[in-house]
Amino acid sequence: MKNSFYNKPIGNVYLKPSIKSEISTQILYGEKFRIISKKKGWIKIQTNFDRYSGFIKDKNFINYFKPYYKIFSKKSWIYKKVKSDFTKTKKYLYFSSLIQNLESKKNFIRFDKNRWIKKKDLKKLNHIEKNYKKVLKLFLNTKYLWGGKSADGIDCSALIQLFFKYNGNFFPRDTKDQIKYCKKNISKNFKDGDIIFWKGHVGLCLNKKKFIHAYGPQKKVLIMSINKTIYLISKTAKLEVKKISNIKKY
Repeated sequence: MKNSFYNKPIGNVYLKPSIKSEISTQILYGEKFRIISKKKGWIKIQTNFDRYSGFIKDKNFINYFKPYYKIFSKKSWIYKKVKSDFTKTKKYLYFSSLIQNLESKKNFIRFDKNRWIKKKDLKKLNHIEKNYKKVLKLFLNTKYLWGGKSADGIDCSALIQLFFKYNGNFFPRDTKDQIKYCKKNISKNFKDGDIIFWKGHVGLCLNKKKFIHAYGPQKKVLIMSINKTIYLISKTAKLEVKKISNIKKY
């Protein structure tokens, strides 16, 4: 089937066609996918970026979409225009969401019917951000959420993956697949950009001592000592480091 595009700020992708099913990931505004099948108000999709499959409601998409900008802020207020004034709504678009450029007024871009975003929160579609630390630090203190992919909640593998998604580079969604995909780092000393994997967990070294991750036990994204993190995970979860790679390899 032809490509479709998600047209809500963010949505849950379920393992099965039911809101009682486990949430496996989330999908962002403007994200491209193809429809695999339809079933009683649900569609099974496969996302173009990471080829991840799951179910979303059969209404939250459009078939024509020409992205021009992407969101480069943790989250960006959506505004509506009333006469000549722009008023905040209660909704946001989130980091790495894609939008169309339907109209430009003052300091705003209209991306949908009376839906506007501030220009300062946007980068052009071809913008590349090489500073992975800058991207990951956007999410400091964001709450931990299994399957989450935004400033309203994020999990450990999404925190790493969003850097690649923003730059348009493939990287798997789940930790188990990231471990398989990543090459082993032959260095025995931790350094900037090292990705440390455990079974079911992942995070990134900001330098040879500090580590950033979305940590379930602390319920948020935080920076910790690398050695303390390894010790705590070994003590509380009985897990040892499974692989070390480096984000600069991909």
